[in-house]
Amino acid sequence: MSSNQQRVQPGLEVLLDDPRPIAGKKIGLVTNQSGVTGDLRHVVDLLHRGSNWKLTTLFGPEHGIWGEAQDMAHVGHSVDPMTGLTVYSLYGASENDLAPRQELLHGLDALVIDLQDIGARYYTFIYTMALCMREAGKAGVQVIVLDRPNPIDGVHLEGNIREDKYSSFVGMFALPTRHGMTAGELARYFNKVFKLDCDLVVVPMKGWQRSMWFDETGLPWVIPSPNMPTVGTATVYPGMCLIEGTTLSEGRGTTHPFELFGAPWLDPFQLAEKLNTIGLPGVRFRPHYFMPTFQKHANKVCGGVELHVTNRAIFEPYRTGLWCVKVARDIDPEQFDWRRETYEFVSDRLAIDLLAGSARYRELVESGGNIEDWVAEWKEPLRVFAKTREEFLLY
Repeated sequence: MSSNQQRVQPGLEVLLDDPRPIAGKKIGLVTNQSGVTGDLRHVVDLLHRGSNWKLTTLFGPEHGIWGEAQDMAHVGHSVDPMTGLTVYSLYGASENDLAPRQELLHGLDALVIDLQDIGARYYTFIYTMALCMREAGKAGVQVIVLDRPNPIDGVHLEGNIREDKYSSFVGMFALPTRHGMTAGELARYFNKVFKLDCDLVVVPMKGWQRSMWFDETGLPWVIPSPNMPTVGTATVYPGMCLIEGTTLSEGRGTTHPFELFGAPWLDPFQLAEKLNTIGLPGVRFRPHYFMPTFQKHANKVCGGVELHVTNRAIFEPYRTGLWCVKVARDIDPEQFDWRRETYEFVSDRLAIDLLAGSARYRELVESGGNIEDWVAEWKEPLRVFAKTREEFLLY
């Protein structure tokens, strides 16, 4: 960001400057550690201190309201140490625990949502938002979404549109993998297109432009989940999250999750050479050995690669991730396998199919098909999606 450029004001700051949307109301709040102002004041504290409204209830998404829980770790209800308010978990032990219960919404005038999204279809916070909207609609409670930047810009779209059969908490709605929208825009889109029937207010940001990456906003990066440490992680995530659907390590348990991937049986030099030969735009692959401290292949040396994004403007994260999985399988189809245990509460479909939003990708990989044929088929559906989303864009 140049020195003469104003920093972006997130929806939280815009609300604090003009709190009319919450004036005189009893409110609940869905947030986590990422709900901060540009000078790092937290939304829970700010709304709790307010005198012209009353914050009564807190809700936490996946990872918890302070973001300490690992992926897919069930989170219980708790008491917020800062305010003494009860925190109700929206990521409990079953699929029924993903939405707020009606009795928790009764008595509220509005439910405020302030969560930092990542810009990829799999990131669960946007579905927590959608489920809150649906339940609030039933309860006659208004929903106020405080908007934040899409950290990987609001211009680039990539990927296939999720097929209905593969709806899950990593793809509740028919979105492309990289949707190029903010949480507030998605709320508007979900509410109308998927008929959530919610009284919705979106408090837009000031100063955000669609072409901006997060590090151009002037805002501090607060990790929205434990394995999203940097904007660089978010950049590769729309493709490298696919590794979760395999027995390869996606680098969890290292300091560079999603930027590293590999397995104990892979030759990192062979893997890097094959991936670099493809000529994927804006990225180079460097051979690397790493040892995850937890999750897949914990305490085992893995051979793999690190992705170095050389030009994020032309980098295609999803296409890159598709190739990473395919090449790793081609090198050793005997030791490679798809993840087969329950994934995000789903046990009757494979994780890779949920993530890809289709069985087509897995079938292509298993049959030795050409990924580029499938990539070519995205063009028209993406054009249609870009047209459909236009009326919901705020910037």
